[in-house]
Amino acid sequence: MRISAEALLFDSDETLVSTLRSVVRCWTQWAADYGMTLEDVKKVEVHGRPAAAIVADLLPAEQVAEAVARLENAEVADAKAGGVTLVTGASEFLAALPPTRWAVVTSGTRRVAEARLSQVGIQPQCLVTVEDVTHHKPHPEPFLLAAERLGVDPSLCVVFEDAPAGLTSARAAGMRTVALTTTHAVGALDADAVVADFNDISAHVSNRGVELVITH
Repeated sequence: MRISAEALLFDSDETLVSTLRSVVRCWTQWAADYGMTLEDVKKVEVHGRPAAAIVADLLPAEQVAEAVARLENAEVADAKAGGVTLVTGASEFLAALPPTRWAVVTSGTRRVAEARLSQVGIQPQCLVTVEDVTHHKPHPEPFLLAAERLGVDPSLCVVFEDAPAGLTSARAAGMRTVALTTTHAVGALDADAVVADFNDISAHVSNRGVELVITH
């Protein structure tokens, strides 16, 4: 399968950076600090949503700001301590792309995203975080903003995501999608193509853009 694009937009967690163990460590301790368990946290929708939205579903409004700050500090510290790794093939895939033709679009905060990405050697010129938008995924605003910052028509962008909320966001933005099965089964991922990781994809860059070849 071949897909042509002018720009590629990537989610961060579990798309470029494997963060699941870090997330479990940080959220488990955070939940204990507030008299909950990780299972209590999972009773609300968690994946692909900003931490602030999750916390707001779990705690009284007056506790949310302090609780979010505590979680963010823990996630930054865990990342800097080596708690995250690359998704298979991500580094090599990004290395084939001109830096002006790709962006990272995450529902996380800038502090957490930069800590995790820098830990695995990823330094995007364009990074869109939850602080940059009014509406987070599954709203299309995050991906539309990334396309605008890259100067590319949304219809000429391809989004790489692992979460249904992110794929919904990308489709609403009029973009094509590639889903990775790092967190969800194939049946839960509505995308133009579904792959296990970046070893299933190659990128060929020309003056006309980027041609993706999906080999699995």
